[in-house]
Amino acid sequence: MASVKDPATFFAKGTSNQFEHVLKLYSEALKLKADQKNKKEEELMRLDNWYQNELPKKIKSRGKDAHLIHEELVQTMKWKQARGKFFPQLSYLVKVNTPRAVMMETKKAFRKLPNLEQAITALSNLKGVGTTMASALLAAAAPDQAPFMADECLMAIPDIEGIDYTTKEYLKFVHHIQATVERLNKETNNGTWNPHQVELALWTHYVVSEMKPELLDSIPNPTENGTSHHDQKNGDSTPKPQEPDQSSDESTQGSTNEKDPAVGPTDALDDCTTSFTEDSSDKPSTPIVVSPGDENTNDSIATSDSATNDSVAISTAIVACNNKRDEASTKDETEEETTSSLEEPPTKKTKVDDEK
Repeated sequence: MASVKDPATFFAKGTSNQFEHVLKLYSEALKLKADQKNKKEEELMRLDNWYQNELPKKIKSRGKDAHLIHEELVQTMKWKQARGKFFPQLSYLVKVNTPRAVMMETKKAFRKLPNLEQAITALSNLKGVGTTMASALLAAAAPDQAPFMADECLMAIPDIEGIDYTTKEYLKFVHHIQATVERLNKETNNGTWNPHQVELALWTHYVVSEMKPELLDSIPNPTENGTSHHDQKNGDSTPKPQEPDQSSDESTQGSTNEKDPAVGPTDALDDCTTSFTEDSSDKPSTPIVVSPGDENTNDSIATSDSATNDSVAISTAIVACNNKRDEASTKDETEEETTSSLEEPPTKKTKVDDEK
């Protein structure tokens, strides 16, 4: 069985608590990246904090006219290349863009959201901005819609073969990320995960697994603190409604035994026991009588449709039984409820018989 220490398995089967655990290792992954690229840890941490926290707030503060300024575009490229591959020509090209062009094209792109394809097309009008850089800008502006297209994430997803920096490939990447977002949010039931967070957790897992895999030894098991498993346990303990055919005979005996103390001596009820089930409100106006020798059979139920010349004798017996009940019972409310249940119209009798 594949372990969640494998990036592909983690992405496909990792639980919400496991993703949360790995995401907490993000700062450690940044330090490992800095060491790999011979960069100062403090510089990369500073750039990342600006991109992850400060830039999104600045974009959001601009409201409906959300956009980037020239300095922010250059700084985002610096962050992207400090954490990933470095291409000197790209750093030069983004600086060539005029401040007006940066503001106009980014504003146009953000207005295209949630249409990621159109947003990327607008951002691609800027010099030095390809699909990957465009995804970084969109992730900062709308982390709930757009993940950053990092190489590490592409290599971690099993269904993505190779790396192709095209809009088509990015949309395919978004589709996989969004599927994982939905899966994790179903487990938590609170919708806390978004595409950018899942992308960060996946990037962290890939980097740590490549450079310091022992950090993943502490990943919790799926059953530990797992909301989804807790929900399943609660669901299993939920009482199930009784099936009508299983409870009809038991309820006949149960209701009789429960009413005995309130009605009076059991001798007064032996020869006139009336059967009531959960469906008593649907029964016909003619009382349902259980014959003494046939208590456990459905054939013992007498209906108005099958009434014979013995109906007079049955009615006489019921009247005598009711008289005994009146003398022994002290609960008027019980008698009123019983009478009302017997006076229901016989509209559903045929349906009940068919089901039985």
